[in-house]
Amino acid sequence: MKKIVFIILLLPFIGYCQKKMDPTPEDISKAKELRSLYDEEDIVLLESDNLITFSIEDNKVAVNNYTTEHLMNINSRSDIQKPVFYDGESEIQKFQFYYRNKKEARLLSKDISYTDNDLFHNDARVKFANVDFPTQGYTYFFESIKHTKDIKYFTSVYFTSEYPSVSRKIVVEIPDWLNIELFEKNFENFDIQKTEEQVGDKKIITYTTANIEAYYDEKGSPGPSYIYPHILLLAKDFTSKGEKQILFNKTKDLYTWYKSLTKDISHESEVLNEKVTELTKDATSDEEKIKNIYYWIQDNIRYIAFEDGIAGFKPETAENVLTKRYGDCKGMANLAKEMLVIAGFDARLTWIGTKRIAYNYSTPSLAVDNHMICTLFKDGKKIFLDPTEKFSAFGEYAERIQGKQSMIENNDSFLLEEVPTSTSKKNKEYFLFNASIVNEEIEGLASRKYQGESRADFLYNFNNLESNKKQEALKDYLASYNRNVLVSDIETSNLENREAEIDVKYALKHNKAVSSFDNEMYIDLDFYKEFDNYAFEERQTNYNFAYKKDVITEMRLKIPVSYSVSTLPESFSIDNANFKIAVSLQKEADYIVYKKEFEIKNATITTSDFEAWNDAITKLNAIYNEQIILTKS
Repeated sequence: MKKIVFIILLLPFIGYCQKKMDPTPEDISKAKELRSLYDEEDIVLLESDNLITFSIEDNKVAVNNYTTEHLMNINSRSDIQKPVFYDGESEIQKFQFYYRNKKEARLLSKDISYTDNDLFHNDARVKFANVDFPTQGYTYFFESIKHTKDIKYFTSVYFTSEYPSVSRKIVVEIPDWLNIELFEKNFENFDIQKTEEQVGDKKIITYTTANIEAYYDEKGSPGPSYIYPHILLLAKDFTSKGEKQILFNKTKDLYTWYKSLTKDISHESEVLNEKVTELTKDATSDEEKIKNIYYWIQDNIRYIAFEDGIAGFKPETAENVLTKRYGDCKGMANLAKEMLVIAGFDARLTWIGTKRIAYNYSTPSLAVDNHMICTLFKDGKKIFLDPTEKFSAFGEYAERIQGKQSMIENNDSFLLEEVPTSTSKKNKEYFLFNASIVNEEIEGLASRKYQGESRADFLYNFNNLESNKKQEALKDYLASYNRNVLVSDIETSNLENREAEIDVKYALKHNKAVSSFDNEMYIDLDFYKEFDNYAFEERQTNYNFAYKKDVITEMRLKIPVSYSVSTLPESFSIDNANFKIAVSLQKEADYIVYKKEFEIKNATITTSDFEAWNDAITKLNAIYNEQIILTKS
C-alpha cells in the first residue's frame, strides 16, 4: 500500500516537471514564425556561441573551444544526432544537454571512432547523442568543451553550422603572452559586427551576427573556405617564462615544421634499389626511366588516405609503402621521390592545397594544404608528379591542383610554384555516328575518342572493373545504359595507355527510334541527351565539375530514298567566359547532320551564369523532346 501511495504522490511531480520541459506558448509561436522563414529545416539554433580561450600546457599553446547552443524544433517533431568531432590532438571535456528549465537532460551519448570512406585509417572520433524533439517549439540547451592540445591544429572557426542560427556569437580571449592574428574570411556578404576591448591582461574580440543560414547541401559545391564566413587563427608566437617561442609567424616557419617531419625518414633500402634497377634497366632514355617509375607507382601502389596524429602530416618511409603496396599521398609522393633519386634524378617533396582550399602559402597555417606530390627538376623545368592520380600521363595535371600554389622542398629553404593549367580542349571527348534507317531502326558505325582528363577518367573506371565484366560494362556504357541501344563489334585502342588518345569503334543499333505513320517518318535520333534536365533552379553555390570538359557529338543520318526533311528542331548556341553550348541540325546533301558541343571552360558554372545556363538547358531539352520529321515524296 505504501508503494502505491508513493506512486500516486509522484505523479503530480512528474506532471509538474513535464510542464517545465514542454514548450511555452511563446516557444510555439516562435517555432511557427521560424518555420515560415526556414521551411526546409527541422532544427534552428536560437543562439549559438563559441568562447575561444588559450593556455600554456607542456610548453605548447592549448585551445579551449567552449560551445553553447539553444536548439529549437520548428517542425511537428524531429530526431537528430548531435555530434562533436575530435582526434588524437584534442579531447572532449564536456558534452551535456539541458531541458528548457535548465534541468540536466541525461541523454545517452556514444563515443566512437569516425570512419570516412576516403580514409583507410585515422584517429578521428565523434561523440554524439540521439536527441528527440517530441513537439514543435521543444528546445534543448547544449554545452560542449573541446580541448585542443596544440594551437597549430586549431586553424579556424566557422559561423555556419548544420542548422540555421538566429543569433551567432564568437568570442576570442587573447592573453598578452600570445601573438595571434585573426584573419576574417568571406565576411563581405554578411552583417558581422566586431568589437574589441582590453580586460586585464586579455584582449577580448567579439563577433556577432544574426540569421546565418545552414551549410548548403549541394553536390559539386566549392570547398567551405570559399563560401562560408569564418575566422582563421594564425598563431605566430608566444612568450613563456620570459622566452619567446615561434609558432607559424611566416611561411618559412610552416616549411621548417613540415621539413622537420621528413628529415628523419629512412632513405636507405636494398628493396628500393632492386625495384628501381628492375624498372629502369631496359629504358633507352631518361624520360622512359622516369615514366617507368611514375607509372609503376600509379598502377601498383593503392592510394589509401591515412590521418592519425602526426602521421597525418609525416610521410611514411618509401620502403614501407613499397613493401605494403599501399600508402597515402605523402607516402606515395615520398616513394616517387626516393625511387627517382636512386635513378639519378633531382626529385623533391612538394606540399599543395587542392582546389577545395581557398588559401595559398602567404597564409602560414596547416589549413593551407591537404595534399603532397613530388616535383621533378629536369632540363631546367619543374614537372609535377602526383602518383595518386591513376592513369594520369607524365606532364599532365589533374584539375584539382591546376593553378594551385605549391611549396617545394629546397634544403633549408623552399620554392613556391604554381601548377600549370590547361584548357578544356585538352580533355576533348568526341562521339561520331554515321547512321542510316533500316527497318525503322537506326544503325551504323560509331566511335568515341578521349583525351586528357576524359581519357584518364575513362581508363580509371574501365580498369577498375572486374575482368570478367569489362566487356559487358563497356557495352552498357557505350549504349548510355539504354535498353533500346545495342552495341556490338567493339574495337579499341590500348585501354591501358595513359598517354595516347583512346579510340573506341563499334557497331550501334538504336531500336524504337523511328515511327512511321502514313507518309511521315518520326525520328528520335539522339539517345544520349547529355545534360538534359541539368538546370540549377534553386542552387545557392557555384557548381564544380571534376575537370574542364569539351564534349563534341556529330551524328550523320542518311535520308532514306524518296523522303525529304519536313521538320528539324531549331539550332541554338550560347558562348560565354565559363561555358559554351551549341546545337545544330542541318540538311547537307542526302544527310541530316546533328552536331552538339558542351564546353565547360573553367570546370565551373558560377551562380552569375545560372540564368544563361538554365535558359540554354531549356532550349536543349526542347530539342531533345522534338522529333525530326521526314515526309515521303
